[in-house]
Amino acid sequence: MSKYTNVSLLDSFVNLNLTDSICNKSLSAPVASTAKTPCKTPGKKSNFKTPKVTPSAMNNTLKTPGSPTSAADRYIPNRNAMNFEINHHLLTQGDKTTKENDGEPVKDTTINQSTKQQAISEALNCDLNNHRILCFNDKAPLAPEGHANSLKVLYSSSKISNSCKKSNRHIPSQPERILDAPDIKNDYYLQLLDWNSNNLLAVALDKDLYLWNASNGSITKLVGLPEGEYISSVAWFDGFNNLAVGTSNREVQLWDAEQQKRLRIMQGHTARVSTLAWNSHVLSSGSRNGQIFHHDVRVAQHHIGTLNGHEQEVCGLKWSSGGNYLASGGNDNVVNIWSKDPGNDRPLYTFNSHTAAVKALAWSPWKPNLLATGGGTADRHIKIWNVNNGSCLYSVDAKSQVCAILWSKEYQELISAHGYSKNELIVWKYPGVSKITELRGHTQRILGLSMSPDGSTVVSLSADETLRFWECFQVDNEKKKKAELKAYKDILVNNPLRSSIR
Repeated sequence: MSKYTNVSLLDSFVNLNLTDSICNKSLSAPVASTAKTPCKTPGKKSNFKTPKVTPSAMNNTLKTPGSPTSAADRYIPNRNAMNFEINHHLLTQGDKTTKENDGEPVKDTTINQSTKQQAISEALNCDLNNHRILCFNDKAPLAPEGHANSLKVLYSSSKISNSCKKSNRHIPSQPERILDAPDIKNDYYLQLLDWNSNNLLAVALDKDLYLWNASNGSITKLVGLPEGEYISSVAWFDGFNNLAVGTSNREVQLWDAEQQKRLRIMQGHTARVSTLAWNSHVLSSGSRNGQIFHHDVRVAQHHIGTLNGHEQEVCGLKWSSGGNYLASGGNDNVVNIWSKDPGNDRPLYTFNSHTAAVKALAWSPWKPNLLATGGGTADRHIKIWNVNNGSCLYSVDAKSQVCAILWSKEYQELISAHGYSKNELIVWKYPGVSKITELRGHTQRILGLSMSPDGSTVVSLSADETLRFWECFQVDNEKKKKAELKAYKDILVNNPLRSSIR
C-alpha cells in the first residue's frame, strides 16, 4: 500500500486545486507545476508529469526520494487555515464603488449597501471592513531565541514613530489680544459669540449685545433688552450684516447691523432660545423645551417646520457646509442628524454614545459628511462621525468638559475649547485626532469659540470675563499665492468673454 500513498496525495491535491481555483485563482499554480515525479529506475525518465491512475501506471513502482532534490516542492494548502468563502466574496466585489468618501449619500437601486454588507458580515461571522484577503488564521512560528532580523533593525532604526512627529508650524502659546467681557452670563448651554465674513464680532453680555469691528477696533452696542431678560443666542446670516438674536423671553429677533435697527420679531417658542443656525434664508432655533423650529425669514408666516427629537434643552445646532444636514445636540446626551426637508420630522440618525450634554458641534468644511461632537463634564469625549452611514470614525478622551469645536480648512485640523477642569484650548491633528498643542490662559471655563473670516484666528469667550484671540492657524503665504494663481488661471480658462474678445 505504501507505493500508492504518493499517488493518492497527488490525486487529492489536484482535486483540491480544481475546487480551490473557483474561489481563488492564485492557488491554481501548483496544478500547472512542471516538476516531474521521480521514477523508480535510476537514469530513466518518466513520460508522465504526474502518475496515472490506470493499472498500467500502477505497475510502475514509484518511490519518494529519501534525500533532498533540486526539484521544487509542491505547495499543499491547508483549507482549515483559510476562509475561502470570505476571500471569494472580497475578491469578487472589487469593482463595486460608492461615493461614501465623496460627501454624497450612497445610492443603490436594489438594496442599501451598508445593510447588505452588514448581513454578509453576520453570515460569515466576521467584520468585512477589517478583514484582509488571503489572511491565514494560523500564526507564524516564533523565531528562535536570540534571532535578529538585520533588515528589520536597519529600516526600523531610521523610521520616525508617528507619535513622535511634530508639526513644523509654530503655534503661539499666548493670545495675540485680550478684551474684557464684563457681565458675561456663565451658562454652558448658551450661544453668546459669532464672527461674520465682514469681520464683525458679535458678543452677548447679559442683556446687551455689542459688535466689535476687527478691522478698525471700533465697538458698537446693537441690542439692549429690558431688565430681567438676557440674550441667550446669536448667529450671523452668512455674507450679510443681518444678525439673529435669541432671548430668554422666547423670542427670535432679526437685526440689521449696518442700519442698527431691528427688522422683525419671530415668536412661537415656549422657552428660552438657546441656539441658532442659518441655512440660506432658513433660520433654525432650538429652545429649552427640546423643540427645534425652522423659520423662513422671507415671508410673514415664518414658521415652516418643527422638530421634536430631544427630551431636554437643545444646546447645539449646526448646518453642514452644503446645507443637506442639520445636527442638533441636547442636554439629554443625544445627537440627532436631520434632513434639510422641513417636512421630515424624523431624524436620519440618532447618536447616543455621549454620556453628558452635547453642545459642541462642528461640520468639516472640506468633507460635508464628517461631523465632530463633544460631550460635557461626565463625558469629555470628542467623536468624529460619518453621517453617510452613521458610523463613529474616531473617539478621543479630551480629559475635560468639551464646550466648543471648530475645524480649520487651511490645515485640516480641529480646535476644541474646554471647561472643567483645565479651561484650555487644544489643537488636534486630523485624521487620527492626535493632540498637537494646548493653549492655556483662561482661568474659568470657555463658553464659546468663533473663527475669523480668513480662518487664521480663533476667539474664545470665557466665564473669566475675557475674550482671547489666538493666531493658531496662520495662513501659509506661499500656499495662499499658489491657490490664488490657480484660481486666476481657472478664471482665464473658464471666462466666457475670452472667446468673444478674440
